[in-house]
Amino acid sequence: MDTSNRSLRLLAVGSALFVGLLISWSSLTFTIPSGHAGLIFRTFSGGINPAESPVDQGFHIKAPWDRIVTYEVRQKEMQQKLDVLSSNLLKIQLDMTVFHQPVYDALGALEIERGRGYEDAVIVPAMRSVSREVFAKYLPEEINTSKREEIQIEIQDRLREKLVSNYIQLNDVLIRNIRLPQTLEEAIERKLQQEQESLEYEFRLEKETKEAQRKRIEAEGIRDFQEIVSEGISDELLRWKGIEATQKLAESPNSKVVVVGSGDDGLPIILGNN
Repeated sequence: MDTSNRSLRLLAVGSALFVGLLISWSSLTFTIPSGHAGLIFRTFSGGINPAESPVDQGFHIKAPWDRIVTYEVRQKEMQQKLDVLSSNLLKIQLDMTVFHQPVYDALGALEIERGRGYEDAVIVPAMRSVSREVFAKYLPEEINTSKREEIQIEIQDRLREKLVSNYIQLNDVLIRNIRLPQTLEEAIERKLQQEQESLEYEFRLEKETKEAQRKRIEAEGIRDFQEIVSEGISDELLRWKGIEATQKLAESPNSKVVVVGSGDDGLPIILGNN
């Protein structure tokens, strides 16, 4: 009888321990999903230790009185529609996209100083502040043309500096859909059209100048040729050529009368040509 009671008591204790373990299992274990990392808040040991490395993804065991703070550590995207002013105080609207992620080894400091709402607390104000500072240095006609890439690079550099001091890593910045006032866009379009027309006129003028230069060089070449030829032709050469031509005509079957030495400069005269 005593043995039976002892067995029942052991079974009851074992069952109680098993049920207690099942009940407390969720407080003893935790799982970090992929793309995330965890911070252990130690209830009786000062909370989160910023010097402690984050807990990687997977299954882990903890003290039942501690709790876990989970952070997504993969790249995230933040989009904002912003209103800024140019250097001449004209309003400009734009869309900015920031690709970011928390600095993994600084998750503890990020949680203590900024919290899981760091996107609204840090990134959005930084986007607004930096974009206004940078765009205020440029004229509206520069923003959508020659200076756009320079503006984007400057914004990215300044924003990276601000975010890294808040334990956030900046991966990229995209600036899209820059919208200027309608009247200003029309004025810029007219200016660009006038510049194109001016470039076209300069091209035509340069073409005509080169063509005139070509014709001048050609005329000078013809003139030089004529001077050289005229200097090489003498009266004796002309007479000799005239005699040769007369001889060939005299030998042709056509009837004619040749009077030798009666023409100008003593050249023959040909009479008749039947």
